This record gives sequence, C-alpha cells and structure tokens, in this order.
Amino acid sequence: MKTVLVLNGPNLNLLGTREPAVYGSQTLADVEALCVKACATHGLKLDFRQSNHEGVLVDAIQEAGRAQAAGTLIGVVLNAGAYTHTSVALHDAIKGAGVTLIELHISNVHAREAFRHHSYLSPAAKAVMAGFGVKGYPLAIAGLAEMAA
Repeated sequence: MKTVLVLNGPNLNLLGTREPAVYGSQTLADVEALCVKACATHGLKLDFRQSNHEGVLVDAIQEAGRAQAAGTLIGVVLNAGAYTHTSVALHDAIKGAGVTLIELHISNVHAREAFRHHSYLSPAAKAVMAGFGVKGYPLAIAGLAEMAA
C-alpha cells in the first residue's frame, strides 16, 4: 500500500485555538482524522507530521522524494504555514527531491495581508489549493490519488 505524506509547518499545532475566525475551530488531530479517512478511501496509508522547524520540513521533503522514487509514496500535501512566504530552502528541497507536492492553505491567502500573496513554493509545486478550510486536506489527497492513477 502506497503512502501520502501530509506535512504541516509552523503554528499549525495551534489549530483550533489560533485565530479561529481565519482557520476554524478544528484541531490538528481533527485534520489528521480527515486525512486518515481520505487515504483509506483511496487505498493509501497516511504519514502525518507537523514541525515548527524549517530544517525538519526540508528533511521530510527530501525523505519523501526518496520514497516516491522507490515507489512507496505517491506524493506530499504541504501546508508550510508562514514558510510559504519566506523559504527558498523549502522551494529548493521540493525541486531537488523531485517529489509530487500539493501546496495547501486553509485560508484564502490571496484575500489576506499582501505579504501572504507571494509563495516561494508555488513554482515548485504540482498544484496549489487554498481557501477550502481543513476540507482542503482530503481534496488534496484525492488530487494526489488521481495524479498517481
């Protein structure tokens, strides 16, 4: 059974309490449960992680590239949080690892502050999803499953 890596960046461990008007009231554990269900629907396993540290995210993306090359992983759903708008390192990791990756945002970043309108990740991502709330996670998993089919 192949795997999907769902990777969450800084401050996503605060889901449910951080700005619920923007991010909703569901917790990261709730998001993980949605992802487990979505993966099961598509006959996939889930690897679900969160880190507030950029280097840990880079390492996970590189690991995912090796797993995809080995045929055990179909791709990555990455909610990089604020690193989306600052991290050349994550951009380079995605490109260097050659992994299929969907960039995901819970909110519509284009309807928010101007600094959130630019993404360093989008040019390296296969697709971008924003504004669906936490329901974007299962949609992104379905997208990866379709790409891998």
